[in-house]
Amino acid sequence: MEASTHDGLSTWFSRDHEDVVDLALAASAAGTFSVDLSGHDVTWSPELPEVLGVEGHHPELVRTRLLELIEPLTVAARNCPIWHNFDLEQCHTTPGGETRWTRFLARTQGNGSVGSVGSDPTNGAASTVERLVGIASDVTERHGNAQTLADLADRYRLLVEFSPDGICVHQDGRLVYVNPAVARFVAAEEPAELLGRPIIDFVRPAAVPEMLRRISELEAPGAATEPTEVRLRTLDGNSMLIESVSVRTTWKGEPAYQVIMRDITAQKAAEAALRYQAALVAHVSDAIIATTSDGMVSSWNPAAETVYGYGEDAALGRPVGELVGATLDPAEVLAQGGVVEAEHRKADGTPLTVRVSASPMDGGFVLVCADETARRAAERRYRTVVAALDEGVVVIDGHGLVGSANPAAGRILGLPVDAIIGCATTLFPLYDESGARIPPSEYPSALTRTTGRATNGRVVRVRRPDGRWVWLSMSCRPLDTNATPPHQVVTSFTDITERRAIGEQLEHDATHDPLTNLANRTLILQRLEEALCRPRRKGTACVLFIDLDKFKVINDSLGHGIGDKVLRIAGQRLKNCVRRHDLVGRLGGDEFAVVTFALEHGQQVRALVDHIRQSLTEPIIVEGRRLRVDASIGVVTAHEHDERSAEDLLRDADVAMYQAKTRGRGRHELFDVELRERVQRQLRLEQDLRDSVRGGQLWVAYQPVVDLRTYQRVAVEALLRWQHPVHGSISPGEFIPLAEESDLINLIGGYMLRTCTRELSLRRLRGGTRTRLTANLSARQLDDESLVDAVDDALRTTGLPPSELCLEITESALMREPEKAAEILTALRNLGVRLAIDDFGTGYSSLAQLWKLPLDTLKIDRSFVAGLDGPGNPDAEAIIKGIVTMAHSMGLTVIAEGTENERQVAILRGLGCDQAQGFHFGRPAPAEQVFGE
Repeated sequence: MEASTHDGLSTWFSRDHEDVVDLALAASAAGTFSVDLSGHDVTWSPELPEVLGVEGHHPELVRTRLLELIEPLTVAARNCPIWHNFDLEQCHTTPGGETRWTRFLARTQGNGSVGSVGSDPTNGAASTVERLVGIASDVTERHGNAQTLADLADRYRLLVEFSPDGICVHQDGRLVYVNPAVARFVAAEEPAELLGRPIIDFVRPAAVPEMLRRISELEAPGAATEPTEVRLRTLDGNSMLIESVSVRTTWKGEPAYQVIMRDITAQKAAEAALRYQAALVAHVSDAIIATTSDGMVSSWNPAAETVYGYGEDAALGRPVGELVGATLDPAEVLAQGGVVEAEHRKADGTPLTVRVSASPMDGGFVLVCADETARRAAERRYRTVVAALDEGVVVIDGHGLVGSANPAAGRILGLPVDAIIGCATTLFPLYDESGARIPPSEYPSALTRTTGRATNGRVVRVRRPDGRWVWLSMSCRPLDTNATPPHQVVTSFTDITERRAIGEQLEHDATHDPLTNLANRTLILQRLEEALCRPRRKGTACVLFIDLDKFKVINDSLGHGIGDKVLRIAGQRLKNCVRRHDLVGRLGGDEFAVVTFALEHGQQVRALVDHIRQSLTEPIIVEGRRLRVDASIGVVTAHEHDERSAEDLLRDADVAMYQAKTRGRGRHELFDVELRERVQRQLRLEQDLRDSVRGGQLWVAYQPVVDLRTYQRVAVEALLRWQHPVHGSISPGEFIPLAEESDLINLIGGYMLRTCTRELSLRRLRGGTRTRLTANLSARQLDDESLVDAVDDALRTTGLPPSELCLEITESALMREPEKAAEILTALRNLGVRLAIDDFGTGYSSLAQLWKLPLDTLKIDRSFVAGLDGPGNPDAEAIIKGIVTMAHSMGLTVIAEGTENERQVAILRGLGCDQAQGFHFGRPAPAEQVFGE
């Protein structure tokens, strides 16, 4: 193994100078080296010994020290591919005892890498690492700087920790650092308790937008806000005043904000006290002068400068009498009681009337000199000011006569001022807000004149000589409260006629419908309540709740403009139908109310209802269109001792109207308690029905369908049942219509379909049941666009074959919209399910319509089957025979519903009916009873 100095370095450097150049880009003040890994020959540049701290020593020492320091690199290089880079920093001690840090940047080379400059080592033929070349640089200074920074950071941390100012850091709106001072400020036990909390927890909500605005302006690191006074919210619910500065900084490499808070509570209190004391002296209108015991001025406030015309510099140290232009002995003022009136002069000789108060202070005196000159001037200006007022001002003497009046008073009252002066106040009769005349002894001015008590804002009405009425807001005050009655009175009044008219219009708008100008709901309830609470009320109160039928069609098809005109015409017709003192109002939409009293018997009520319906049903001509509406009317009456409120009566009338609309529109319904209870029960059941699925209250019963030839069960019909937790079993005839009216039918229908398909699928898997399943679809379900998807999902989820499911649709539902129904049925048939028409014979369908529908089964309505036991048996048989023949001609299976006895079964078999279901074959029962365990 050989060691060579820079003389031998040129050999490998000339070949591999590209490697050295690449490594040199990452180093400065460096020496280069090369190590032959096979022969351990080492070469280096002249700068290397200096970098290692062994300059001037034998080359063998340089070689030894270099190999010791790069030993980790030479070991690793043997197991690395060629052209691999290394970066190593080593701490070592030089022969002179100096501690150094040296950074080694090295790269492996192989036999294939030797070639022309710029050759691609990845394409070389070398496969063995032969040499390690590199550069060594001294990084001791950098490590020293890092230590210095660490020491500085530690000192900064201690400074922050023990700072009396609160210092915190928040990032993304949450506290990430808090010093003890902040914890103390907000009454926290320790800083850790605050970490992670939102910064806005400690800022008043009203101040949060301003805080966010301030810190949003800090765009660059180190940018700081101006010191701002804010209220810091504490954990105990209190607050403290601080001065806050926010600085843009970083925390763990991410943007953050540092907040420095200084408690300025005591400072502000002291400043406030000083400002208050200074304000007392600097801002009072009276001259405050301090003097020594011998009358030399020692203090001269700004008001003294204003009053006397001498500046503070000119006044200090001079005799006070010289400055005020008169003899002024503070001791003499004290001897006279402390307050005297005196004539003083300003610096320019202007006379002043001054009230002087004197008090001893610190061996001298304090003089308060109040300039009364302005008050006297103000008295002179009073008449000018009063004359310019828009408000009427009248002074009334102790005898009730007008002593003076300003021009505004004459303008408002419609008389010249000269005609008012000397007249008694009774010249203008006053009326209160109800229109009653006020006795002269109760005039506001008379009450103030005799009692001395002020009157504020009394609203009265007066008639001017020209006949015009004006409304006045009048206030009266005694001219001298210290005088004895009768007082002289200052009466002021403002013309509020226009303002009152605006107020009346606003009140009208608040109680009337803007479209029809009829009373709105608020006024209806108010008037009705007033009438019901009237003492000794006689007769019957009657409330009619009117809903226009067919109005929605007009509004939707012809537009709201025409709809509004129809509503206005309908409202006017209602007003024409009632007496002048009856009340007609619009409740909203197409709903109106009529409130009438003193109806003696029910015949009058019915006559009023008939008259209203007759008037409303007359054609309405709007923009050339001839329109017709009808009305559903709910009627409620209240006798003298009825304790229901106005709200109760309106609600009961609404209930009756709803019942009338339910029974076919164009009708009226009289309210009774039984109707309310029935409607309330329906409302409660509707709400309970919404919770029935989640509460497990719904269950499915199954009724067998039997083949009349074999008497074997071929299908079961799934029927939904509701076991209410309070009312017990609820009839389907009650809750199914509720579900259809409230759009709950899709919810419970979907639940039943999923339940019965799952039940039958499980039975098929466990016991080999091959019974088909039939389930009903309501008319509302046919309107649901997701019906087909729901059926498909139920079949795929439960695994029931589509051909085993038959969906039944009533004849009336199919005939409501035949074309739309045909589309839905076709889509269901495409799923593979079977389809049946239920209750056939009640929907007035035609044979042509049935041919268009993809049906499999026809179910004869139970009313025809029941007719087989009655006197019309031949007719019933003929009808059933006709239905069977028609159905068979269309390839439909016929099922007879409601089969109750063996005689009916025999007749049905004779008529060719295919299947039957009814109590004779089995009542609807739970799955366990129908299919067995």
